[in-house]
Amino acid sequence: MTDNGDAIMMFSDHVVRWRPWEHKKMGGHMRILNDKGQLDLPEEVFGVFDVMWPRPDMVIFGSGPSIAPMSPAMRDVFVRLGIRVDVLDTRNAAAQYNLLATERGVEAIAAALFPMGWKDGVGAENA
Repeated sequence: MTDNGDAIMMFSDHVVRWRPWEHKKMGGHMRILNDKGQLDLPEEVFGVFDVMWPRPDMVIFGSGPSIAPMSPAMRDVFVRLGIRVDVLDTRNAAAQYNLLATERGVEAIAAALFPMGWKDGVGAENA
């Protein structure tokens, strides 16, 4: 993980910093949850999956220190792309990614991980 408050995405043999809360649709308010407590990120922040080939079979999503369900709109993005998604807290998501990438290969699995110290509306603490 990064120590500067960035989230990361891992796919194929790449690890990239990822700051979806800075997308113009998010308004820069450090929020990733909607009013129902669901992960609710715009489709555009997952654009890398739109252009990559082959696409991963599954994305492991680490939502920070606790699990948050995905909004229906966000889940629909992955359904449209034909990618299964599993949401866990970041610690368990990282472990799950390592296990599945070892079993299936890094091309089949991707991960999107928020920092362990993430607090919605605040950002990453201890960054």
